[in-house]
Amino acid sequence: MNKKHMKIAAIAFVAWYVISKPDGAASLVNNALSGLGNAAESLSQFMSAIPT
Repeated sequence: MNKKHMKIAAIAFVAWYVISKPDGAASLVNNALSGLGNAAESLSQFMSAIPT
């Protein structure tokens, strides 16, 4: 399989997952965004702690 087929397969899987399990998909997105927010908060605290 080449990259084009892999991309189409991934999009099809995501569409199937969202359609078949919308609560699970919403939870997955919520957890991912929460994780990104926590990472940004940690990075902000780290940058603030660096002496100038």
